[in-house]
Amino acid sequence: MCFLKIRRTFAASNDEIMIRRTDIATVLANSDIGQEVTVMGWVRAFRSNRFSALYDGSSAKTLQIVVDFERFDENLLKKITFHACIGVTGRLQESQGAGQAIEVLADKIELWGATDPEQYPLQPKFQTMEFLREKAHFRMRTNTFSSVFRIRHGIAYAIHKYFHDRGYFYLHAPIITGSDAEGAGEMFRVTTLDLDHLPRTESGEVDFEADFFGKATNLTVSGQLQGEIGALALGKVYTFGPTFRAENSNTTRHLAEFWMIEPEVAFFDIEDNMNLVEDFLKYLIRFVLDNYADDLAFLDQRIADLEKNMKTEDRRPMPLVDTLRFVVDNEFERITYTEAIRLLRDSKEFKKDRFEFTPEWGKDLQAEHERWLVEKHFKKPVIVRNYPAAIKAFYMRINEPGTDGAPGDTVAAMDVLFPGIGEVVGGSQREERHDVLLERVKAFGIPEEELWWYLELRKFGGCPHAGFGLGFERMVLFITGMGNIRDVIPFPRTPQSAEF
Repeated sequence: MCFLKIRRTFAASNDEIMIRRTDIATVLANSDIGQEVTVMGWVRAFRSNRFSALYDGSSAKTLQIVVDFERFDENLLKKITFHACIGVTGRLQESQGAGQAIEVLADKIELWGATDPEQYPLQPKFQTMEFLREKAHFRMRTNTFSSVFRIRHGIAYAIHKYFHDRGYFYLHAPIITGSDAEGAGEMFRVTTLDLDHLPRTESGEVDFEADFFGKATNLTVSGQLQGEIGALALGKVYTFGPTFRAENSNTTRHLAEFWMIEPEVAFFDIEDNMNLVEDFLKYLIRFVLDNYADDLAFLDQRIADLEKNMKTEDRRPMPLVDTLRFVVDNEFERITYTEAIRLLRDSKEFKKDRFEFTPEWGKDLQAEHERWLVEKHFKKPVIVRNYPAAIKAFYMRINEPGTDGAPGDTVAAMDVLFPGIGEVVGGSQREERHDVLLERVKAFGIPEEELWWYLELRKFGGCPHAGFGLGFERMVLFITGMGNIRDVIPFPRTPQSAEF
């Protein structure tokens, strides 16, 4: 009984305090000199026992707290260290110093959570990205990561707003699936079977009929196939959820768990698809430019500081904000795969044997090819369409023979290439012809019984339709200017790493 009573009293006290709390972003935006405010957050700096920079996550900016040290207990002031959590009540006043317009003259300081500088992993100095990944439970407190994750939130909000305002319906695709949308086989198995005593069939194979779902299941690699079900009933849908790839890749562009945005639209062809993706990507960038200027300015300056000692050729061609504005102010270049191969083979880089991988018709474009097209040749985003059928997924629509003068069969596929990261979007017009799709399924060695429902979409009331997939983290990577995809997701999942 005593314990419950104490807990109720504590909760009531906290409720009262939290009601009075004002976000620092609100204080900075609506300053009223002389007004009493209560702010709470983490200390970024405390100079001369007098000036504290307080941060609460609501803004890229800090609020200066002025402390009359003679009015406060010396032991309390000693505990106001880097990233200690405090609450301050005081009055707003015009700042006499440079760097801020207003400040709070503290009347009351409460210590919510002390931080021992001798034991706390983070310090008020430069920390490497690698070190901060190991401390992901603290890294959001830093200037860089708080800006990145505010922008990540903003992009996610803008995605939903874009589609909602244009009449799309948000579809929740399953995370556990019995189909492989990409046909690559790089999937995480989901099972409740006892791995030490696996049931076997007469032929010695694992008997998945004894598993929870009665069949082999995996974590999804894409919500596209389910999105097509929605589009062929609701007209315009999109999915936005986690996807998984069991690809043993340790690059700056790959994750084992990431988020995908996949719109699917009935009565769309490849041209409609390209128009949609360009408008959509520009909208997202414009939204961040309009609403997260402070965070972008900080990240822009961060890049400039990092590049001071770099060779000119290793630096970004334009500052971050200028790059974003350039993208939204210019049309994306649109070329065919066949044209891309010709341009690559005509380039000085190819003729001087500077490409690691030889660009040849029928082979997929490598990251170095994509970046050359975007960064060296066109110097802006590029949409490449009509890829060889042999290197693309089974569901992509087969083009008429000889399309674009290609030497082989092509599909109505498209990839959007961005500077710095290469492919950010992949999409296609889907194959709506039942007989053609059936032949493609057989050619890929996919059992018809696995996709019976997908084939039936073409048999009963099918229509032309198209869609694409945007890798959310790659978009955040581009907009924030970060160098590694592991630094734009809160808790990265990569080979041999599943911390936090």
